[in-house]
Amino acid sequence: MFNNKVLLITGGTGSFGNAVLERFLDSDIREIIIFSRDEKKQNDMRLKYNNKKIKFIIGDVRNFDSIYKATKGVDYIFHAAALKQVPSCEFFPYEAVKTNILGTQNVLDAGVDNNVKKIIVLSTDKAVFPINAMGMTKAIMEKLVVAKSRRLNGGETVLCCTRYGNVMGSRGSVIPLFINQIKNEVPITVTNQNMTRFLLSLDEAVDLVINAFKNGKQGDIWIKKAPAATVLDLAISLKELFESETPIKIIGIRHGEKIHETLLTSEEMSKATDEGDYYRIKCDNRSLNYDIDFINKLSNNNEGDYNSKNTKRLSIEEIKGKLLNLNYVKKELEKIRDREE
Repeated sequence: MFNNKVLLITGGTGSFGNAVLERFLDSDIREIIIFSRDEKKQNDMRLKYNNKKIKFIIGDVRNFDSIYKATKGVDYIFHAAALKQVPSCEFFPYEAVKTNILGTQNVLDAGVDNNVKKIIVLSTDKAVFPINAMGMTKAIMEKLVVAKSRRLNGGETVLCCTRYGNVMGSRGSVIPLFINQIKNEVPITVTNQNMTRFLLSLDEAVDLVINAFKNGKQGDIWIKKAPAATVLDLAISLKELFESETPIKIIGIRHGEKIHETLLTSEEMSKATDEGDYYRIKCDNRSLNYDIDFINKLSNNNEGDYNSKNTKRLSIEEIKGKLLNLNYVKKELEKIRDREE
């Protein structure tokens, strides 16, 4: 479906954008546009990939004019631009509103106005039962996608969301933090020993988005099933992999954090369809004139929420296996071995 097509990635200098480039550069895609406001990271990517298929545009999703111009002639959009750090969004919530909500509306409006074929918007487990500004703004972002999709006809831009948990090794995530603490022989800072998180690789996140491109219908939300682990077990696994004696220090939950994350509420589970590796929530296309017959047809699913506490819990050995599949972890282990030799 990407043969001779143009793909634009907002926030494209992040971990997700780099993963997409690794996946698509050798394909028949015609052009990949990296849209972001970070000149330094764009230059780093330009030097790293040195590929004529990549085009770089400096811009900000907060500015409608810049994203509108960037989407001209584009076939598909991965909307990954966001403020993602939970504590920073807690201290600067309006900045999260401007990027995650207003910025998303700009991307949707620009994409539809310029007849983009499909827009996939990246969401997060923190949008479910949100208790922090990051999750709240992402939850509204999902509502914007679904609401706008209801007003579009067949043949117009298709809008979909993908929702997934923590991406292992992504920039600003806990795995690079723990590895850095191990390398510097300072205590590994675990917030709460009972805290659980879904664990997903970058490749799995890209697979989810590609699946939404291939199978997503107007207003869909696609959710990736994933196992989980306690943050303490994750720290222990890294200690064992790096053969470290670094102590673990419990520092307490940070601003806006949950003990467990949720990917689907029980209400969503009642309407979701099981698609193998994914759940799909179809758009509720009813008008404000509610149809009682439709309500009666809803499934009486009593399975409850799908969260990081009741999903498959990974053992220490299983966590280590997933970690060893991450290029970032493998490179860090190789650096240590090279120093020892």
